[in-house]
Amino acid sequence: MSRGKKKIYKKKGKVIKDLTRKILGVFSKNSDNILNYKQVCAKLKIEDADGRGQVIKKIEDLKGQGKLEEVDRGKYILNQDKNYHIGTLDLTSSGNAYFICEDFENDVFIPSINVNRGLDKDTVKVYVYNKRRSSKKEGDVVEIIERAKTEFVGVLQVSKNFGFVVPDNNKMYSDIFIPKDELGEAVNGEKVIAEITDWPENSKNPFGKVTQVLGMPGDHNTEIHSILAEYGLPYEFPAHVEREAEELDTTITEEEIAKRRDMRKDLTFTIDPKDAKDFDDALSFTVLENGNFEIGIHIADVSHYLALDSEMEKEAYERATSVYLVDRVVPMLPEKLSNGVCSLRPHEEKLTFSAVFELNEKAQLVNEWYGRTVTYSDERFAYEEAQVIIEEGKENTKATIPEEISIREGSYEVSEDVVNAVLQLDTLAKIMRKKRLKDGAITFDKVEVKFNLDENAVPLGVFFKESKDANKLIEEFMLLANRKVSEFVSRKKGRPTKNTFVYRVHDEPNVDKLTALQGIIHKFGYSIDLKSRQSTSDSLNKLLEDVHGKGESNMIETLAIRSMSKAEYTTDNIGHYGLAFEHYSHFTSPIRRYPDVMAHRLLQNYLDGNPSPKQEEYEEKCKHSSEMEYLATKAERDSIKYMQIKYMQDHEDQEFLGVISGVTEWGIYVEIIENKCEGMVRIRDIRDDYYTFDEKQYALVGQATNNMYQLGDEVKVKVKNTDLDRKHLDFTLIQDV
Repeated sequence: MSRGKKKIYKKKGKVIKDLTRKILGVFSKNSDNILNYKQVCAKLKIEDADGRGQVIKKIEDLKGQGKLEEVDRGKYILNQDKNYHIGTLDLTSSGNAYFICEDFENDVFIPSINVNRGLDKDTVKVYVYNKRRSSKKEGDVVEIIERAKTEFVGVLQVSKNFGFVVPDNNKMYSDIFIPKDELGEAVNGEKVIAEITDWPENSKNPFGKVTQVLGMPGDHNTEIHSILAEYGLPYEFPAHVEREAEELDTTITEEEIAKRRDMRKDLTFTIDPKDAKDFDDALSFTVLENGNFEIGIHIADVSHYLALDSEMEKEAYERATSVYLVDRVVPMLPEKLSNGVCSLRPHEEKLTFSAVFELNEKAQLVNEWYGRTVTYSDERFAYEEAQVIIEEGKENTKATIPEEISIREGSYEVSEDVVNAVLQLDTLAKIMRKKRLKDGAITFDKVEVKFNLDENAVPLGVFFKESKDANKLIEEFMLLANRKVSEFVSRKKGRPTKNTFVYRVHDEPNVDKLTALQGIIHKFGYSIDLKSRQSTSDSLNKLLEDVHGKGESNMIETLAIRSMSKAEYTTDNIGHYGLAFEHYSHFTSPIRRYPDVMAHRLLQNYLDGNPSPKQEEYEEKCKHSSEMEYLATKAERDSIKYMQIKYMQDHEDQEFLGVISGVTEWGIYVEIIENKCEGMVRIRDIRDDYYTFDEKQYALVGQATNNMYQLGDEVKVKVKNTDLDRKHLDFTLIQDV
């Protein structure tokens, strides 16, 4: 392919392809202008009489359909009626798309021929119409208003005078043409980032340039960097940001300590994952003279070190979140802060921002205090160690951490003070959790997939991480701090208007999605009660409890989560449905979440008696933070999928028992029970019959045998193909079980 001149239609009798779309595209781009057929032909580079005749006829057809309006003899304008809508494209891997627009209750189908160069998540203008002899709506993309992204990761294929980048993203349906002078240093076969610079009207492919070489496909770092690059996420800090971090004065002065509440003598410890390096939070525990408990939830005071006009601040805002991949963390803050000065490491004095609560033995709140503190962590525990303390301490108020669990050298005894503190915190946490569930909170204790990796990041095995009492202990006290901070800001008096704050909100679930979930789980013998908010949450909790540990558990838990609304950051507080809280914020993880940094700054602003800042500025930051969280989540899932496929490459001759986790018109998705790896059995590879997709039954049905492969069925599969580039796993079906 060469750039060349745009194609000119001269051959008599040749039917111009996609003429309707092209004409509507011209009128859409010139929606305020009146055009005659000559002007349309000029814009389409149509010069021969036959081509002009086709344009004249098609314009008359479009006028008859009401898409164009004849305002004067031979002069037309786009009919700006209610058939044109602006929204977002959701591409499928088949090249078809769905148009997402608030004007419609259901997404509008757009066949691939009418996508008109629209790419996934682009903002587009679409002409929507009823499908022939059907009430279903379809659409044609008539204008690309804004590209969601212009950079794509893919493998470069170089010919003599040009190249093509074949994108990894299966929703990117077209390879990107790279002229010779835009290849840079990239060579054939390398994985690169290509930026789309142009998409000529008569070109099947977009034109672009190579902006970065990532490395050779299959190399572990290349693939991990490719995942990050696909979502526009960085994998290293700019030199000027690192330099600023290194030059930061981290001295804790007596002058600074004097400004804060000194809590260094309170028994304080952290409980985190065993491989954690950034410790955001610590708990302190004191028994008061009145028999109540003073519990401090101490959070790294990141905002003290992150000056508003600093380069680190700008970078932290842009990243908005740390990204947790299978083999590494891509931090929001440089290591000097994230793992060093801000991390609440044991036996070190730290500047913290604290929520201190007085609770009685019934876990009722008696007093609360918020402010900046200085703390000293006496101990650091992994969750597994804290779990041993809880389990052993109940019997004899003593605990020995065995060598195989210990994150220190060998086994060790835990002091009686710490054992008593952990046991009391566990008791209080269970009371708070029970009340939260009674109030309508939903518990999604979904199993996390983890990998045992060797020194070269090769997966040796898969294991599952479940939430136990120690995890839930920390969770409850973090929830308490997050909830009470936002309540405190919301009720703080003396303000003429409401206080601007960053809330973490979760809207009520969509009833249609819950009804669809009801239909799916019914075949497994489960149900949910949708009569009221309370009955819905109670029955969802019972469902999640009933499926726990069963073959269909991961599938049903995933479907239940998908039926929920998406949690997000906003200054408009609508409450948190999933937690059953009227007020909720993120306050406890400022090392890894930018919204927590904003919450700290706003809380201090109100503690100082300052007026509320403008809501609009923070709403924009909330929106950005939500978007970056979504991208980070996608990257994290892709890294897990990548590692699962890498793991399955070494198990190609093994048979696995799996559960059908999805059914589509092109095949069934199967999730292996023992390792949660999910792959596809393509419909064309099921050879004992001709199968068709039955949408109502979530099944593939054989025409001759009436044999059925239905959502939730157990099947045996074998690996057919592993595609690390596309992060796709294909299975061969062995038999029904």
